Amino acid sequence: MLLGWHDTHQQRHAVLRNYPVMGHLRFLLECIRPERRQYFIEGDRDATPFSRQQRSLVYQRAKGESDKRPFATQLDVQAEGYAWINHSMAPTVLPTHDCRVRIGSAGSACTQPYSASVFNISAMSFGLVSAAAVLALNAGARRGGLAHDTGGFSAERFAQQARYPPIKMIEIKLSRGAKPGHGGVLPGPKVTAEIAAARGVPAGVDGVSPAAHSAFSTSLELLQFVERLRQLFGGKPVGFKLCIGHPRECFAVAKAMLDSGLLPDFIVVDGAEGGTGAAPLELTDPVGVPLQEGLLLVHNTLVGLNLRERIRIGCAGKVTSAFDIAQLMAPGSLLAAAQGAGPWPHKVFELFWPVAQASSFRPAASFPESSDAR
Repeated sequence: MLLGWHDTHQQRHAVLRNYPVMGHLRFLLECIRPERRQYFIEGDRDATPFSRQQRSLVYQRAKGESDKRPFATQLDVQAEGYAWINHSMAPTVLPTHDCRVRIGSAGSACTQPYSASVFNISAMSFGLVSAAAVLALNAGARRGGLAHDTGGFSAERFAQQARYPPIKMIEIKLSRGAKPGHGGVLPGPKVTAEIAAARGVPAGVDGVSPAAHSAFSTSLELLQFVERLRQLFGGKPVGFKLCIGHPRECFAVAKAMLDSGLLPDFIVVDGAEGGTGAAPLELTDPVGVPLQEGLLLVHNTLVGLNLRERIRIGCAGKVTSAFDIAQLMAPGSLLAAAQGAGPWPHKVFELFWPVAQASSFRPAASFPESSDAR
């Protein structure tokens, strides 16, 4: 009775005023809607954002459990958009599964090239994920021989840490697929003393990563900044990451490379599929070019200017299996061959992959020498 009296006299929810007591059932069902959909309605392959099959594969391999499947494929092989790989009648034996690509020293001033795995861990800043998550990812990177892209630091902290031996590459974030054209904000309540000490920011104050850089404003200035960082930090590979927006801006950067002779050691293409801890819906859904299209644009632009052999391309966005890797390698090699612009799959490891992203200036590939990612 007290609950019914409260519902009829409160002025916040019309549902409760019109349907006292019973109206609470509506809010309960709304609260557990994601769980009901996940466990009772969603199919194994409804990938929004990841299917149950994708999640299960990651969980099983992370725990060292069996990831094998009985019987035949569950996919409709006649469905529109079905993708597959054409196999060879004469398969070969790989001498090692540790596939790597050398980044740096391809005509740039890089004096400390890095041999990167083709599959790595993309940037998730400390604060977006907890200390336990960062340490777990870093420990996994160490066991797998992968690079672990780290989160953001203050300018002073970056200058101190970029020369550390575990830091192998430097990445400049121009934009990210999760929210292109938008900076990052770590709310003050999340900036604990531990996070503040690690990132070099004040505790309890919003950590703001601006949408644009103050160090450059043109394509040429971007390349000059890349060269300056390479010299400042001992000749380590330096590149940048972006989610493709206006193609003309990509072409402008490429033209500046051709005119100036200044080249990044790598470019990471981030797809609009990328995720983050929080982003406005208007930026998450309709803004930015998807990964496949963005990757093709960057690859074909560099091929057309005869720069592809000197710049490594990486990509990020929902990479969970070996098939995902092969699918993303194809635009960088197989399609180029089909267009008469490049060789067949033996060049496939020209591409290297971080898996997803974070803040403005950061060490891009910190190869773990210990389990302490901070």
